[in-house]
Amino acid sequence: MLTKDEIQSLLHSTEAYRVERTVSTGNMDKFCEAICAFANDLPDSRKKGYLLIGAHDDGSLSGLKVDDALLKKITAIRSDGNILPLPVMNVERVEFPEGDLLVAEVSPSLLPPVRYRGRVFVRIGPRRDIASEAEERILTERRTAYMATFDATPCLGASLEDLELDYIKTAYLPAVVDAEILGQDKRDIKEQLASVRLYDRTHDCPTYGAIVLFGKNPRYYMPGDYVQYVRFAGKEKGGEVLNEKRFQGPLYNMLPALESFVRDAIVTQRPVAASLFREKTVINYPNNALRELMMNACMHRDYQSNMPIRLYQFDDHIEIMNAGGLYGEARPENFPMVNDYRNPIVAEAMKEMKYVNMFNQGVKRVQDMLRENGNKEAAFDVSKLTVFCVEVYSNEEDVSQGVNDETTQKTTQKTTQKTTQKILELIRENPVISTEELAEKCALTRDGVNYQIRKLKKEGYLVRIGPDKGGHWEIV
Repeated sequence: MLTKDEIQSLLHSTEAYRVERTVSTGNMDKFCEAICAFANDLPDSRKKGYLLIGAHDDGSLSGLKVDDALLKKITAIRSDGNILPLPVMNVERVEFPEGDLLVAEVSPSLLPPVRYRGRVFVRIGPRRDIASEAEERILTERRTAYMATFDATPCLGASLEDLELDYIKTAYLPAVVDAEILGQDKRDIKEQLASVRLYDRTHDCPTYGAIVLFGKNPRYYMPGDYVQYVRFAGKEKGGEVLNEKRFQGPLYNMLPALESFVRDAIVTQRPVAASLFREKTVINYPNNALRELMMNACMHRDYQSNMPIRLYQFDDHIEIMNAGGLYGEARPENFPMVNDYRNPIVAEAMKEMKYVNMFNQGVKRVQDMLRENGNKEAAFDVSKLTVFCVEVYSNEEDVSQGVNDETTQKTTQKTTQKTTQKILELIRENPVISTEELAEKCALTRDGVNYQIRKLKKEGYLVRIGPDKGGHWEIV
């Protein structure tokens, strides 16, 4: 709120478009229309507007005594539901020797047009009036321009002290900005962060994306920003809780902790008898499939929700649920072929930190890895509007009961056969194709491609001619 000196200056201000003076104390329609017009800020001045109750048009005071009843009545305008979206405003009583002044300070809305009882009011110089069709269109277009994803909006109240600046300076910025350019960049850290959309210069604070990625305590601003792991006994949520763990903090710290936990605490492997003289290793879940699902949950979740990401483990399956259904262009009828990003800044940062690739191949990779490991395909529930859920079933249950699952073995063999055929087709089309290209086209990891190639060479289907660099493949 303004100081007394600033208010006295405002009483005689010539900036009529942002000041309205009145001696009336009972004309609520007039007050609401003025507040609505200031919130719309048709001139796009980005300056706050002021309703001064208790002042004549010439700036002199009327001698008004502002009591608590009048103060409460004007304050109630903000939330009585007649002005939508709700305006951002402060109300204060200021005392002068000549009388009191009630000052309502109104901030320009980021979501115009603002309406009072369905009508849009604007200020044109000293006048307040109903907006024309053209003026309302201008405000609507401005709303579209202001609309930003949540991770790009300013985290009001936060500052640089809320960020892990050492990590940003020493690890993140060098990863996303060319070393030579970064070395020549003499701007302060705020400008550098703003260039990668982690700082809002207008409001002088970090964006929510910066808090999610590098904040010292993200849950202070987003209470639901954590991962809740629960291990239930049995196959339903009603079972006894055997273990519980919470992962929280900035993503640059939380993601590696999640990776380690999934690999060491959830994924298990053990030898089982395949025949009288042979054993095979059975893995309950492919590690990379669970990792991919958890990374996607952290990338696509709705960070405005108070619901955490839920990682629930049962005897026979795992359930991963995160706030926020399909977003943007992604819909139930085109999932998973079409993808969109609810948090593009978070997604881009996770890509730079090598946690995701943003190739829209995640679901396909997960299903391929599950089939190759002998699991059923993951079940994605995209019918809910506010949550996204996926269930992954273990391949351990039948093994633990001593059942010889010939169907699973046949499925795995069939999937492996299709993969080797795909590799041979790609090599036939391009004998100098690289391992990285094969991995990308087959939706496998590089290690997975190397394993398949070693097998093809051992079985006599494939020969390498020349060195690794400069050589080529020949199909026998």
